[in-house]
Amino acid sequence: MLALMSVGEAVESEPKRRSPRRAIFGFVVLAVVALLFGVPLMTLFFSGNAWPLEVRLAGTAVFVLVALAFPVLMFRGHGGHSDTASVIADTLLGVVWVLFTWSVIGQVLDLVLRLAGVDDPVRSRVVTAVVLLISVVLLVWGHTEAMRVSRVRRVDVTVPRLGPGLDGLKVVQITDTHYGPIDRSRWSQGVTRVINSLEPDVVAHTGDIADGQVAQRTSQAAPLGDVRATFARVYVTGNHEYYSGALGWVDHMTSLGWDALHNRHIVITRGGDSLIIAGVDDRTAAGSGLPGHHADHEAALAGTDPSLPVLLLAHQPHQIDAAVQHGVDLQLSGHTHGGQMWPFHYLVRLDQPVLQGLSRHSERTQLYTSRGTGFWGPPFRIFAPSEITLLTLRAAPTPH
Repeated sequence: MLALMSVGEAVESEPKRRSPRRAIFGFVVLAVVALLFGVPLMTLFFSGNAWPLEVRLAGTAVFVLVALAFPVLMFRGHGGHSDTASVIADTLLGVVWVLFTWSVIGQVLDLVLRLAGVDDPVRSRVVTAVVLLISVVLLVWGHTEAMRVSRVRRVDVTVPRLGPGLDGLKVVQITDTHYGPIDRSRWSQGVTRVINSLEPDVVAHTGDIADGQVAQRTSQAAPLGDVRATFARVYVTGNHEYYSGALGWVDHMTSLGWDALHNRHIVITRGGDSLIIAGVDDRTAAGSGLPGHHADHEAALAGTDPSLPVLLLAHQPHQIDAAVQHGVDLQLSGHTHGGQMWPFHYLVRLDQPVLQGLSRHSERTQLYTSRGTGFWGPPFRIFAPSEITLLTLRAAPTPH
C-alpha cells in the first residue's frame, strides 16, 4: 500500500529518474500489485474452497484484468491528470487494500477453525464469507466517513509563555483538504459552515489544499474565501502543492484573503499580549525547483521578539526537530491523515514521528498533528476519522 500510494505522488511530481532506478521502481510496483491482488485471489477462489472450475476461472480472469489495468489507470490518472482514471484507480486501491488486509487476517480464523477440527471446503468457505462480509462493511462505512463533513475535535493546549490576554484564543486547524477528482464543492461549503460556527480567532490551513491546478479545483476551493476569523486566516504549503502548481495555490489563497506564510510570520495581539504565528514551506519544497521555496525557520522568525510565544504552521510532523531548535511553542501539522485506512497507520509511523494528536518534543515545544480534513487517493477512511480541529490555547495557571 505504501508503495502504491507513493506511485500516485511519484507520477504527479513527474520525476526524471535514471534508467536503473526507473526499472527498480517498476519492479517494486509490479511486485506489490501482484501481492495485493494475488493474496485475495487465492483466499477467495482457491485455498481449499473447492469452487467449480468455472468459478475459479472467472474469478482469476477478473482479478488478472483488474490488476493489469490498475497501474495503467494510476499513471494515466495521476500522471496524465485524468480525473476519471484517478477515481477508478484510487477506488480500486482502497478496495484491494481492504481485501488484502482481511485476507491475511483471515488466515488466523483459518487456523482457529483448523484447530477446532473444521475441514475443507467448509473451513475455507467460512473464511471467504467472513473476509467478504467484513470488507464490504468496512468499505461502505469507510466511504461514508471519507465523504462526510468532518467532525470537530476539541483540544485544549496549555502554552506556558502565552500571556493572559490571549488565554482562551481559539485556533481552528484544517489540513489535507485534497480537493481532487471527486467534486466535493458541497463538502467544502459544509466545512466552511462548521468553521464559522466555531467563531474562531485564527484559522490555519496546514497544506495539501488540492490535487490539481487552481483552474481545475477553483469551485471546490472557493468556500475557503468565506471562512471567517477574528484575527487571521493563515496557510502554508504541503507536499502536494508542489505537484499541483504551488505558486498558483499560494497566489490563489492570497486572493481569497488568506495570509500565505511562505517562510514568514505575522503577530496578533489581544489584551495587551502578543502571539507570533509563523509558517514554513513543506520539507519537500527544496526539491521542487521553485526559487526560494524551502523550509526556512530562520527567515520565518526573522525580527521576532524572542520573549513572545510562537505558533508555527508546518505541514509534516517530521519538521518538528527544526521547530524545537528554533524555540517554537506549538507546531501545527497534518500530512499523516491519521493513517487514513487501517493498518496503513503502521507504515506512516515509519516515516513520521507522530501519527495524530498532541505530543511534546521538548520542555517548550509541543506538536499537534491533525488526522486531516479530507482524504487523498482512495475515497475511504477506516479507523482514522477526519477532523476539523478546535485548539483552545491556555496560558499557564497563575500561582496563588
